[in-house]
Parts: sequence; C-alpha cells; structure tokens
Amino acid sequence: MRDMVVVGVLLAVLGLGTLIFGQIRYTETEPVVKAGPIQIDKKESHVISLPTVGGVVLLIAGLGFVFVGMRRN
Repeated sequence: MRDMVVVGVLLAVLGLGTLIFGQIRYTETEPVVKAGPIQIDKKESHVISLPTVGGVVLLIAGLGFVFVGMRRN
C-alpha cells in the first residue's frame, strides 16, 4: 500500500505544479544560412499551455490515492 501513497504524492505534486506554473516556455534555435564561416540562426519561442482542469484532476486524484493508501495500512 506504500506504493499507492507514493504515486498519490507524485500525482498531487504534478497537479499542484500545473496549477502554479500554468505553461511551459522554450526557445528553439535552427540555422537559416550556413555559408562558410558565416552562420545565421533563427530563434523561435514556443509556449505550451497546461489546462487548469487537468491540474485540478491530478491534484484530487493524488490526494485520493494518498488517503486510500494510508487507510489500507
């Protein structure tokens, strides 16, 4: 039953992180021109939005796993 508690804590932390941060941002760099020693790069920013409902579901499921796992001990 300890495994269920660990999984519950991980889900709860993941759900809380989703609610706190809300989105993931990263920058992608790709070469546009390569001519001998000269190189021109293009940087493009991307944003991945994390749904609030998903964070709430993960948090509730994680807390449920923790309570069920602790109750069975």
